[in-house]
Amino acid sequence: MTKQTRAFAARWIFPVSSPPIHGGWVRMDRQQIVEVGQGAAPTDAEDLGDVALLPGLVNAHTHLEFSDCDAPIGEPGIALYRWVGQVITARQSATGQAKAAAIAKGLQESFDAGVSLVGEIATLPSEYPSQSDFPPQNQSPELITFAETIGLSQQRGDERFAHTEQHVQTQPDGGISPHAPYSTSRPLIERCVQLACQTNRPLAMHVAESPAERQLLCDGSGPFAETLKQLGVWDASLFPWGGQPFEWLIDQLAKAPYGLLVHGNDLQVSDIEKIANHPSLSVVYCPRTHHFFGYPPHPVHAMLERGVRVALGTDSRASNPDLNLWREIQFLLNQRPDIDPEEVLGMGTIWGADAMGRFRHGRLQRGSFARFNLVSTSAKTLQGVYRDFAEQPLKRGV
Repeated sequence: MTKQTRAFAARWIFPVSSPPIHGGWVRMDRQQIVEVGQGAAPTDAEDLGDVALLPGLVNAHTHLEFSDCDAPIGEPGIALYRWVGQVITARQSATGQAKAAAIAKGLQESFDAGVSLVGEIATLPSEYPSQSDFPPQNQSPELITFAETIGLSQQRGDERFAHTEQHVQTQPDGGISPHAPYSTSRPLIERCVQLACQTNRPLAMHVAESPAERQLLCDGSGPFAETLKQLGVWDASLFPWGGQPFEWLIDQLAKAPYGLLVHGNDLQVSDIEKIANHPSLSVVYCPRTHHFFGYPPHPVHAMLERGVRVALGTDSRASNPDLNLWREIQFLLNQRPDIDPEEVLGMGTIWGADAMGRFRHGRLQRGSFARFNLVSTSAKTLQGVYRDFAEQPLKRGV
């Protein structure tokens, strides 16, 4: 067995793209999986013993620039509109050098946590480490950098959109992110969607984060309206959107090749039904951030019942104690018994990859990237394995 071609056997193999294998093996050639089998392993296979072999995890939403936060900003249960104000204040003095250092720190933390693909919201200009910045034996997670496009005024929108255009022209893995309905005008959202279609890039947007956002869009009032006035960016001609604002927004985002609706804490039944009619759309759920803000139970179960693709994210250290995607999975395994554990694992792997159009990540199958994680288990049943998943740490690599 050479360094380029290796095989591994384990008590359990979790391809994710197909059912779990009790007593299986995987062969890789360089950095690509070439075989996945069950039963007697090849004679050259390394037996990993009592472990479950998993693919690299996928963090579909984060903001790495906040990775220097030792603790979330604000107190648990803080209202989103107040938190936004505190975040703006906290970032005003950040230098470009400090921001680059935080991004590098967050990317390393993600790598150490077994993440192979990251959907990153990039506030441009931003500096990201290259593969050469990692040790030779390690591979940095693949990054999809969604250029944050924000602006309620014409001038601000034009300025940020110019940065976004340059980003997708120069970054092969660049995506587009109109920030949120409370911070991005409808004409700017439409321009972002059009650019995503023209360049075949994924698009991510914070959507339905809180009831206050819905109030702003529906009648132009409430705490978000007051916050925008305090920040000096209020424009009465932009709000309310009128009618069913999220119906318009969902239809817009569905035009993009891949559309990610981030958070979705306040999505209603009618919104979920509409999302379910658009296969290009996914919802990104950040469980521990949702818990930090003290929202009512997330409607993720209703989404899954309707066949909506749901991915997992960590958001950032501004609202989460760490960037460990495995802990998001464990949070759901322990706190949401209404969700099938198989679906929870899919949310943290293959569905996040598919949401961003990266079909070689988040699975163990022929042709996929050979990124592995291990979890100790001596369980003989799937139920037992998932119990171990809920308690045991994840180890990166083999």
